[in-house]
Amino acid sequence: MPDVGQTFPSAAKNAGKEKRPPLGSFAVPAVSRVMAPRLLAPCLLICNDVAPFRIPVAVFLTSFDSGGTERQMTELIRRLDRRRFDVHVACFHRKGVWLPRIASLVSEVAEFPIRSFRSPSTLTQFAAFARWCRARRIAVVQAADIYANAFALPAAALARVPVRVGSRREVHPSRGRGLGAAQRFGYAAAHRIVTNSSAGAARLQSEGIPSERIAIVRNGLDLAAFGLRSSPPRQRRIVSVGRLRPEKAHEVLLAAMALLRPSWPSVRLRLVGDGPREAALRQLAGERGLLDCVEFLGHRDDVPAILRDADVFVLPSRTEASPNAVLEAMAAGLPVVASNVGGIPEAITPGVTGMLVPPDDANALAGAIGHLFDNPSQAERLGLAGRRHVEEHYSFGRMVGAFESLYLAELTRRGYHFVAPGLNTEGLQTVTF
Repeated sequence: MPDVGQTFPSAAKNAGKEKRPPLGSFAVPAVSRVMAPRLLAPCLLICNDVAPFRIPVAVFLTSFDSGGTERQMTELIRRLDRRRFDVHVACFHRKGVWLPRIASLVSEVAEFPIRSFRSPSTLTQFAAFARWCRARRIAVVQAADIYANAFALPAAALARVPVRVGSRREVHPSRGRGLGAAQRFGYAAAHRIVTNSSAGAARLQSEGIPSERIAIVRNGLDLAAFGLRSSPPRQRRIVSVGRLRPEKAHEVLLAAMALLRPSWPSVRLRLVGDGPREAALRQLAGERGLLDCVEFLGHRDDVPAILRDADVFVLPSRTEASPNAVLEAMAAGLPVVASNVGGIPEAITPGVTGMLVPPDDANALAGAIGHLFDNPSQAERLGLAGRRHVEEHYSFGRMVGAFESLYLAELTRRGYHFVAPGLNTEGLQTVTF
């Protein structure tokens, strides 16, 4: 199925631009100001010069912890056009490193704390979120992750929210039978499900989601933050960015490091990210005699600077949809070696914009890294080609424009029309977005 940016003209028109032209100043006449925003049945939102009307959108996340999904949704929240949308945020846990980036920019950050879907308190929070949506007359609910899908989408349906949008940001099957069933329950309440890769779309279709309910919105980047290096360093420095979780397969990268050291004694590895496997990986690095050449940096806010100080970026994951880390490394002009899984091949063309290796193959991984060490001119060409690729296909402006177009198109499809400013009620014309 096509990308949303290809499906909706306004997103395509604004691809690669951080600023999008205004749709006009939405308003409702004073006499109908109470009625029109309810959005509980198809209606006509009339624009005049009385008072601005912005579409109430709620984005629901599990938390604001470090992670690719949280980063993308945080940027969506920050960058949605406030001339068009009144942005609300809801979550299970009001905490995490990304929270300060959005707290002052939205109408509110509401918390609906639950620890388990099996807990009786979940039903209480479910009803509370539905009431919250009704009280704020939310027009669009965007669920950000698997837990939000299972909780927020059915509750939004109970609240009769006109447009409900789910997310699929991983390509492996849903974790556990119970959680998988809960997510399917959530998807049943969604009008559209957004994924960030063709691999994610294929997974959704394999799970029985019709293609017409699937939309692809590719991840975005702040390209300005990733300046190219003035000259390539030559100190055999490898960097990998990602949460320290089993599916990221950092132990395979440590095994590759052990293979590289005899030929390149000066090789160094920096692991950026925190997570549940940190202690086990530190122990493994010690057992392999790598503690003098492997750094565990934890969560960092200066990733662009760390990338500029590296020679090669490596992502040895066993499963990925559209990893932000790979795109950021490409934006920094780094040659990338990554596993040939999920949506990674949609960003990396082998030998053109990077190198791909089989997952769980330390020998192949070490061989690809060593090849780049031995061929610095090719490494530089791959890095520059990767930068051009993300400039053409990935930006936050393009991503946010695609989400905005999706929301407006779905509202319009359900009978909610937006009328151009200055028109009276005779011969009304709707704006085409």
